[in-house]
Amino acid sequence: MSVFHTLVARSLPLVPRPIVRRVSQRYIAGETLAAAVATVRALNAEGLMATVDILGESVHDAALVEQALRDYLDALHALRDARLDSNVSIKPTNFGLKIDFDLCYEKVKALVVEARALGNFVRIDMEDSSCTSATLDLYRRLRAEGLENVGVVLQAYLRRTLADVAALPDRPNVRVCKGIYVEPPDLAFKERGLINRNFAQALQALFDRGAYVGIATHDEEVVYEAQRLVRERRLEPRQYEFQMLLGVREPLRRVIRRDGHRLRVYVPYGPQWYAYSLRRLKENPQMAGYILAAMLPGSKG
Repeated sequence: MSVFHTLVARSLPLVPRPIVRRVSQRYIAGETLAAAVATVRALNAEGLMATVDILGESVHDAALVEQALRDYLDALHALRDARLDSNVSIKPTNFGLKIDFDLCYEKVKALVVEARALGNFVRIDMEDSSCTSATLDLYRRLRAEGLENVGVVLQAYLRRTLADVAALPDRPNVRVCKGIYVEPPDLAFKERGLINRNFAQALQALFDRGAYVGIATHDEEVVYEAQRLVRERRLEPRQYEFQMLLGVREPLRRVIRRDGHRLRVYVPYGPQWYAYSLRRLKENPQMAGYILAAMLPGSKG
């Protein structure tokens, strides 16, 4: 990562919103449900599955929690009506986790129950470490209620992850990713090699437990190790999937599909695109070149 790219990433809040919007179009389906449906339809046509995320998090108003539930219910019905291969992913803080655990549980359960009636699935995303225990408690409580169409996320950079794998209910459905939030070194590994090693150990532990795993990564080294584990265990494609973000490393996406693995693309949309865009661009400072190009006169983006 060059010093120039890092400086541009840190200066993103100063970049005009129209420029951020132009660059972020590759990462975000749009602001509306119709735009998300169109994006999922195009992905399905390429043989890819999807998961839809309505942008929003850290809600502190119960009325906004109700709105989040309505929006997700609308999304589930739209996906069903369009006969698309897509589930949904939610942020627990968008469903009131920071307001009241029981409120969050009630609303997420309502969504999962409706998803089950529609033959669909809900993934509970993982946020920063202040939410980890509560999010896992939410998942375990839903599973204890007999709801099977719900999954959770574990982050390989957290030191606690292998212990969290051991504490999951039977037959868990888990997305494993590296993790993006800034955490202190006593909670999270900082070196890429250690994170990748923990990722591989988490995959092995989950496969040992008979879990269905969403292997969410854009790191080719992690993809290579995951494919090795899949071959070693002679897993069928229906027992796992790879996952990637919309607009990220599409050539690697094509390679994974060519090798016979199923792949799901994370499709975010909604009015709160700006905060999401800044976070994604900060995670990927190499995007500085796209930002610079978009700021040049005559750029088409």
